[in-house]
Amino acid sequence: MAVYTKLDQNKIEEILLNYNLGKLDSFKGIEEGIENTNYFLSINKKKFILTIYEKRVKSKDLPFFSNVMSSLNKANFKCPAPIANNNNNTVTDFNGKKLMIVSFLEGKAKINLSPDNCKSIGVETAKMHKLTSNLKLKRQNDLSIKSWRGLFDSVKHQCTKINKDLPRLIEENLTDVEKNWPIDLPKGIIHADLFHDNIFFDKDNFSGIIDFYFSCEDFFAFEIAICFNALCFDGAKENLSFNVTKAKNFIDGYSSIRKLLDLEKQSIKVLSQGAALRFLLTRVFDALNTVEGAIVKVKDPIEYLKRLEFHKNSKNYEDYFF
Repeated sequence: MAVYTKLDQNKIEEILLNYNLGKLDSFKGIEEGIENTNYFLSINKKKFILTIYEKRVKSKDLPFFSNVMSSLNKANFKCPAPIANNNNNTVTDFNGKKLMIVSFLEGKAKINLSPDNCKSIGVETAKMHKLTSNLKLKRQNDLSIKSWRGLFDSVKHQCTKINKDLPRLIEENLTDVEKNWPIDLPKGIIHADLFHDNIFFDKDNFSGIIDFYFSCEDFFAFEIAICFNALCFDGAKENLSFNVTKAKNFIDGYSSIRKLLDLEKQSIKVLSQGAALRFLLTRVFDALNTVEGAIVKVKDPIEYLKRLEFHKNSKNYEDYFF
């Protein structure tokens, strides 16, 4: 979440004329995140999140994101529910941009996850995969392995500003991943951005998942690889280390709902290496292409170098969960 499009009370009240929600009590911009503009809204003492879509989000994909959240919500999975406007659409046009209002999810993100938290996330991730495997919705992953070479080419000559060794390290890892990427694993709709700031807990109990704006069809095991990168490394920047206990707890939770195939286990190393590379590349791109005047916290790409080092040196899935 972030703030690129700045709104005052009059603008928000103008937006709310499209909805039958009531009177605006208060609002506040949300700085966390890097992709879209987000505001917290209090309306008639009820809480909502207003999202204006920027940057990578394509207008044609918004009905897909809305349908994923609505379908999961109707199946009692804990995630925000999109709110229909006066035209019974969940996507609204405003000043040349698209926006959505969704229900507020109670709880908050935990920066320091315990192994038990990771097990809970594993359980809920597998539940989500089971539910989405039945959906008749389609959206390709715009940030799949097919996009990484082009993304690298777009930053190759500038990324030395961040770290002089970045071009070489990215090229080495990208070559490895392209050579060893699996082609036939179980797939369905995944969240594709399960970082701790998108996973909420209420008094140490899982309370839901937010921000489905990267959700797409891809390997279920790629989601696990993203979670390993996002949730199972401890420390800061150059001192990061992989926490096998957290990863094992995540897998135990996940496997209690959906069993992994041997081929999925065997692919975890390259999928994890690829997931680290994907987030390194997009963070490098964002760091080099900041929007002047935007209220946003740009995420540090350098911490992903240590993750890549671990993945490149690991031998097989036993280095991740024994």
